[in-house]
Amino acid sequence: MKLAFIYDVIYPYVVGGAQQRIWEISRRLAQRGHEVHLFGMKYWDGEEVIVKGGVYLHGICKPQELYVEGRRSITEAIYFARKLVRPLLREDFDIVDCSNFPYFPCFPAKLHALIRKSNLIITWHEVWDDYWYEYLGRKGVFGRWIERIVARLSRNVIAISERTKRELISIGAGGNIQIVPGGVDIEQISMVAPASSESDVIFAGRLIKEKNVDFLIKSIALVRRTIPDLICFIIGDGPERANLEKLTYDLGLEGNIRFLGFLDHSEDVFSYMKSSGVFVLPSTREGFGIVVVEANACGLPVVTVSHRRNAAADLIVDNENGFLCKLSEEDMAQKITIALERKQDMTKDCQEHSRKYDWDRITNMAEAVHNSVLGQRV
Repeated sequence: MKLAFIYDVIYPYVVGGAQQRIWEISRRLAQRGHEVHLFGMKYWDGEEVIVKGGVYLHGICKPQELYVEGRRSITEAIYFARKLVRPLLREDFDIVDCSNFPYFPCFPAKLHALIRKSNLIITWHEVWDDYWYEYLGRKGVFGRWIERIVARLSRNVIAISERTKRELISIGAGGNIQIVPGGVDIEQISMVAPASSESDVIFAGRLIKEKNVDFLIKSIALVRRTIPDLICFIIGDGPERANLEKLTYDLGLEGNIRFLGFLDHSEDVFSYMKSSGVFVLPSTREGFGIVVVEANACGLPVVTVSHRRNAAADLIVDNENGFLCKLSEEDMAQKITIALERKQDMTKDCQEHSRKYDWDRITNMAEAVHNSVLGQRV
């Protein structure tokens, strides 16, 4: 089988859940004898096409800024989609698997299906729907409109969570919607040693408004009333970092909260997780929430927000592998305190929950979907 995956950013040059999912599935499919190509922006020196881990990486344009004033750049998405057309159409593929976000690249992928007769699959990491208005104000009508058009480009659809599947159906997507979630490398995580620096609470992710790390910081201020020497590590970088550091200073939490910045290697993140007590994901918008599974694999209970746009909440069974909380510092602080008290008793359940998301199993699911659509016209 000859497959093309399309996403503007490529792992590990840019770290994130969507691009890591594509990479982990791609390299495993390549190991199984499939010819796998990945089209994205060119983050490396030298040739436009290189082979890494058995996967052909196509760097079709220079990297562009992904965010402008804290929001995903529409200009970047259109630029990437325009640059994608010619290199993608040069080759035949049995399957073209294009991520829904940032939407515009889905149109060259559809063009390939029409001209080259490939089978188009669109993989949906999340559905925004009316969130577009919150994100862009009145201009959100255009984002919502584009999203609904993309939802109708192919009848072969992958959703990374049950919640995303339900939301796809609600905006008019039809056809064959299969669920293929994100995953973790259980064996890799098991071999990572805990870091020498210990923490009670840890967060890892991009520092953007939707992650609500400010609620975590405010909750730490409350937990500190009963645990004065509480330590919280915040791993990651992003447009909200300066604001979050200022909030930490204003609340007098400099001795309790450490900003570790972006870490180049996932093993370092896992190492810090293994030396912590509880992982907190305050986000209200997650298409899946792979970091929840990673934290569970490291033996950590997870506290996350019960919100209709947070698919990570579906990964939590209350009192088994974590706790659900409201988007309030008071409730978050209470659940953090309970998780810290029960961490030792929950470790085995947390690790057991993570095993169903091993990357080899997830790749089996993706391969089965790809095989099922071969020979279909989109």
